[in-house]
Amino acid sequence: MDQAAEPRPGWTFLTNHSRVLAAIAADHTTRVRDIAVRCQLTERAVQKIIADLEDGGYLTHVREGRSNVYRIASATALRHPADAPASVADLLAVLARHDGARPATSRLDTDEEHRPDTTP
Repeated sequence: MDQAAEPRPGWTFLTNHSRVLAAIAADHTTRVRDIAVRCQLTERAVQKIIADLEDGGYLTHVREGRSNVYRIASATALRHPADAPASVADLLAVLARHDGARPATSRLDTDEEHRPDTTP
């Protein structure tokens, strides 16, 4: 696993919500514990963020045995008006290009017809 950079005080470019969503997009069966490690958050913070994303209509999950399988509503518009008309798929496509060097590839399991263009 890559060595994490030292945290810097102050603001960051990405929110914890976008980090968690990107981790789920990379592996729709990922565990809260693994998301927490990847995003450098507590498990409790990840659980709260997942609840926020579900309440906002960006994410759903179903139980399969003892695991959750997440589904991202990729066609859903981003929350801030300045981001219009960008969708969750647009955000994840940008983040997936950034994460291209990581071993896990981005997979969007969606409940919508819209999927980002995956051609280079």
